[in-house]
Amino acid sequence: MPVEADCLFCKMVRGEIPVTAVCQNDSAIVIRDIAPKAPVHLLVIPRRHAKDMVSWSADGQSDEWGKVMDLSVQAAREANLVEDGFRIVINTGNDGGQTVAHLHLHLLGGRPFSWPPG
Repeated sequence: MPVEADCLFCKMVRGEIPVTAVCQNDSAIVIRDIAPKAPVHLLVIPRRHAKDMVSWSADGQSDEWGKVMDLSVQAAREANLVEDGFRIVINTGNDGGQTVAHLHLHLLGGRPFSWPPG
């Protein structure tokens, strides 16, 4: 499973930076965001390093992506977000708002969201 030595999220996944996982599976971990933008703001971090969605897609890991998405739904259920709904955001690149160069999902809920975002 590819990792990057200096990647913040890879260090979290490897346990070099202590985090409290909300839930996890063999493909990803879920943690609380340290700067929440909603009452519930979780980060779903794949264990395998990919810089962004484009890099992940180029690696052809669709089976593993399903496990990441299944864990996202599990986290939403455990946070009691399923009935009222939630939003999943994946930022890619500078213009997309990506600030950490490791693919991750923002799972947001606990309040209504407007459209369009940002």
